[in-house]
Amino acid sequence: MSTETEVAPAPAPAKEPRASGLPNWAVQGLVSLSAIVLALLVGAILIIVGDDQVQATVKYFGAAPMDTVSAALSAVGEAYKALAVGAFGSWTAISESLTQATPLICGGLAVSLAFRTGLFNIGAQGQLIMGAILAAYVGFAWHLPPVLHLIVAIVAGLIGGALWGGVVGLLKARTGAHEVIVTIMLNYVAIYLLAWLLTTSAFRRPGRTDPISPIVDANAQYPQIGGTRLHIGFFLALLAAVFVWWLLNRSTIGFELRAVGANADASRTAGMSVGRAYVIAMVVAGALAGLAGTQQVLGTDLPLTDGVAASVGFDAITVALLGRGTPLGTVLAGLLFGALNAGGLQMQLVTQTPLTLTTVLQAVIVLFVAAPALVRSIFRFLPKERGAGAVLAKGWNG
Repeated sequence: MSTETEVAPAPAPAKEPRASGLPNWAVQGLVSLSAIVLALLVGAILIIVGDDQVQATVKYFGAAPMDTVSAALSAVGEAYKALAVGAFGSWTAISESLTQATPLICGGLAVSLAFRTGLFNIGAQGQLIMGAILAAYVGFAWHLPPVLHLIVAIVAGLIGGALWGGVVGLLKARTGAHEVIVTIMLNYVAIYLLAWLLTTSAFRRPGRTDPISPIVDANAQYPQIGGTRLHIGFFLALLAAVFVWWLLNRSTIGFELRAVGANADASRTAGMSVGRAYVIAMVVAGALAGLAGTQQVLGTDLPLTDGVAASVGFDAITVALLGRGTPLGTVLAGLLFGALNAGGLQMQLVTQTPLTLTTVLQAVIVLFVAAPALVRSIFRFLPKERGAGAVLAKGWNG
């Protein structure tokens, strides 16, 4: 009989989950595409529920169920076909989609840049308004030669947005004031400042009592393309995205901004000025939002009114979230939302589907993007992000 003590074999180590082999930006792209698909499915359900023809066939569903199925498929198909035609069906439709996307791209970049620095900039609306105010004033009150007039008006808009964003960065750096509270309050200040200015003789159009400014001089307007509402501000938006990419990935300042966004305490220990990073980020973000303001008042809505910003500044937050805080993602998200806005008008005209459905689609897309675990639980083939790429506000760092 053996006296040696038998040793039980050690348990096998738990298997590590297999990596997908895809970079984080590709994984997050799949999650975003899946979120869009899910949003379209939710939209389809809403279309079916609200369609009168479908409701009529439901009453005799037990006798002829296929009538209900056919009516439902027809309602969804017609609505989404009209949406696609309105967004991409012709050069006029495409140009309108790009026009709608232009300020959303710049506003989204303003929010994204702050995200990458660890700041939640929800003040793009106010920064856009301040940029629009200064750009419009230079546009209708000054009389300069062609080209120069447009350049000066654009620069004025950049300065207006940068100053409004810089206030937030300075307060954050010097007093520790929370940027969310400050930007919310400054949004209201900008909105009511604009409303007051439009009652003054300096901004109100002569002979009018309603709040509307004089028309911007032709020399200060963005040149239009192909006889449509699309103007060269769209190309400035693309250049702005390239600039933000270069700033974040190819410059020393951008490295500091990303480092502060990743870990402010570690950056401070390493000798970086966190306060300086906050100020720079908000000044540049404000300038980007101000550029969106110039695209509104010098290109799309030539007279300055109290509705010049519409909801662009707030929609920019959803664009930045869908774009994962990166320049390329923000451009693609802006194009998507621009297409939804343009196509929604055609969808409402052809199928009487409420325009608010496009707003619901946008909200649901962002909801799913903000909850990637929920998307992966539905689409089980989707891999997980790894490392810093899993953090939404840090963007695609894979």
